[in-house]
Amino acid sequence: MNELDVVGVRVEMPSNQPIVLLREVGGDRYLPIWIGPGEATAIAFAQQGMAPARPLTHDLFKDVLEAVGQELTQVRITDLREGVFYAELVFASGVEVSARPSDAIALALRTGTPIYGSDGVLDDAGIAIPDEQEDEVEKFREFLDQISPEDFGSSNQ
Repeated sequence: MNELDVVGVRVEMPSNQPIVLLREVGGDRYLPIWIGPGEATAIAFAQQGMAPARPLTHDLFKDVLEAVGQELTQVRITDLREGVFYAELVFASGVEVSARPSDAIALALRTGTPIYGSDGVLDDAGIAIPDEQEDEVEKFREFLDQISPEDFGSSNQ
């Protein structure tokens, strides 16, 4: 497993499909995962430190975990089958729960939980971006700084 950082979310054009971009810590691979608009908003809110007046689903789940004394210790992106990514939530008790990566990432950002990607997933779907192309990634980060969760709107899916 390789630790991943969340670079951010954006809308892929022309499909108007949101993606979350993860970066391998200590490596040069990036992992794009296509996600739904609701999850894109949840991830963007968490990254920007925005707290809605009423808890969103991921905020509620975090609050429930705290209320019942459960600690989320890892989020693992474990598999990619037929274009679908799979993830697991790993708890301090040893319990593992299957999850969509987008939900797992949104929860991890709220709880400060590390995110990991399997070697197989990074080998299959990771995109290597050498240091000399890092300025392109920086442009992407600048783009992310200028968007808001409302930019994700609703999807026709």
